Amino acid sequence: MARSSTRPTSRDVAQAAGVSQAAVSLVLGDKWRGRVSETTAQRVRQAARDLGYRPNLAARNLRLGHTRTVLLVVPALTNEFFAGVYTGAARVAADHGFGVVLYPSPAGIGPARDPFASAQAALDGVIASSMAADAVDEIRGDQLPLVMLDSDPDGSPGAATVNLDITDGVRQIAEHLLTLGHRRFLHVAADVASWTFDVRARELAARTAAVPGTSVRTIHAPLSIEAALTAVEAALAQPGPHPTAMVCDDDKLAAGAYKAIRRLGLRVPDDISVTGLDDLALATAIDPELTTVRLDAEAVGERGMQALLAVLEGRTPDAGDIPVELVVRGSTAPPSAS
Repeated sequence: MARSSTRPTSRDVAQAAGVSQAAVSLVLGDKWRGRVSETTAQRVRQAARDLGYRPNLAARNLRLGHTRTVLLVVPALTNEFFAGVYTGAARVAADHGFGVVLYPSPAGIGPARDPFASAQAALDGVIASSMAADAVDEIRGDQLPLVMLDSDPDGSPGAATVNLDITDGVRQIAEHLLTLGHRRFLHVAADVASWTFDVRARELAARTAAVPGTSVRTIHAPLSIEAALTAVEAALAQPGPHPTAMVCDDDKLAAGAYKAIRRLGLRVPDDISVTGLDDLALATAIDPELTTVRLDAEAVGERGMQALLAVLEGRTPDAGDIPVELVVRGSTAPPSAS
């Protein structure tokens, strides 16, 4: 659809969508549920996008006392997972006339400072990814709704928690390696005090403990390739038989493990199988390509924004963890006879 040379109006959107201006106002004001159909709402939003129409949010927000702005707090911008979370959240937010401000916490997963003169005046809600709920206390105070992503659901003060099924992801990894015949494991654990990494350690321990003759040794490394290289190299230099499989808490740690294994003249997967968890772009850039668990970061962001919208509207957010998928590639094989 060709865009007008002048700024489009709500009347233009109504004509393009074949609805009344009142319906346009309801849909773009996110008050359409129970008043117009989902199909009509989608048609109005598409017409607004095609025309490049933007409602005068500033004037409307002054009337309603809302900013229609959400803060997404993440530990860092250096991990592509959080870029996917932002993409998903921003997509849902845009469809509902909201904006998303991305804020990497200066302290990582630690307490985040308020980036505004007054967050409670500047925001309608907060979404925090992979952080403890109390890390955003200064931002949200006791006023702003909070949705936690990839965080401990038990005892959280957040109005909702959205999680990937990390437990099932580790279960899939463990069952894959155990079925291949591995019994000596090295867990390359992230040296980060976070619920999501605690879950990985607990589930791996539980799954391997159920199989007689299986042992797991754990080492810790910061979330970087070089840190994992150093930690794994030291572990493999220890006396005794090498592990036949390494379970790494994320793909960066797995890449470091690759380098350490090769420096010692060993091969992946002939001598040691390696798994990751994330399915970052890195997973198919290394050779052999990495067996890992695919996490749908965009789905996390979408569900997080949907949960916050539900809270703002007085609805109950959808429950249930987001499914994950084991992607088997060339880094895992049965243990060698030696």
